[in-house]
Amino acid sequence: MTASRPAVYPEADLPSAVTVYEVGPRDGLQAESEVVPTHRKIHFIRELRAAGLGIVEATSFVSPRWVPQLADARDVLCGLDELDRHPVLVPNHRGLELAIDAGATSIAVFVSATQEFARRNLNATRELALQRATEVVEEAVARSMRVRGYVSMCFGDPWEGRVDVTAVAEVSRALVDAGCAQVSLGDTIGVGTAGHVTSLVRAHERVGVGIDRLALHFHDTYGQALANVYAGLRAGITCFDSSAGGIGGCPFAGSATGNLATEDLLWMLEGLGIETGVDLDAVVRAGRSMTDLLGRPSSRVGTALGSVAS
Repeated sequence: MTASRPAVYPEADLPSAVTVYEVGPRDGLQAESEVVPTHRKIHFIRELRAAGLGIVEATSFVSPRWVPQLADARDVLCGLDELDRHPVLVPNHRGLELAIDAGATSIAVFVSATQEFARRNLNATRELALQRATEVVEEAVARSMRVRGYVSMCFGDPWEGRVDVTAVAEVSRALVDAGCAQVSLGDTIGVGTAGHVTSLVRAHERVGVGIDRLALHFHDTYGQALANVYAGLRAGITCFDSSAGGIGGCPFAGSATGNLATEDLLWMLEGLGIETGVDLDAVVRAGRSMTDLLGRPSSRVGTALGSVAS
């Protein structure tokens, strides 16, 4: 018989509490080909907030030509309250202007740790893309906005292969210097392993970016996401990105499959006795509602708990 909750066995030297940073409505949905109606997106976000998720990334002010799913960014944001809890991704100055006009108070920028992904995704060299992003960060900070930085391809690149951990840390350092309150390190194609996570965190500490400024963002392409979370916990990281229902991937990296599912992450954290303030059952319901709409399977934990409920 499947348990409805994990047995709790706390471990020494792990954080007592962590932040689960929900990215499903933006990073999850952007990779889905079936366009979700605006009112369903807003309902999804509200469900996730009601489940206790303090931060739910809402959308992205990116060109609809590149990401048709997020063409309704303004309408989604205007349908929400407490906008400081609903960051939006902006790709450039124009995106920042649109976000501000829609009422955004918290944004995120993204850069690449590798040259080839920057060229293919951002149409620029890594250095130019980083320069443009830092300019957006500085402008947003001057407007008293909170800014998060995303670094893609931190663990591997489908075109360049292995990525030097020091090179990644230097990109993060530039974002922090520009004013980013936090930098999320993305395993965009899901090739990272536990030891790699530890090495990458330590590389950041060597360049002066402390663990309090870092978040980790894993994809489960090779089934390593939860093992990598555990390595991050052992390294002292206290913020992890995840997507309800495990929806999403990366529309600009063909080998990238789904994000780490919020439900799977919560199950693991609960079993370790780590506080999140999030209602697992409520997240399961929200995730299953969206995956049902998309016509795809839910997360492993969502599926297992669904079978218990039935």
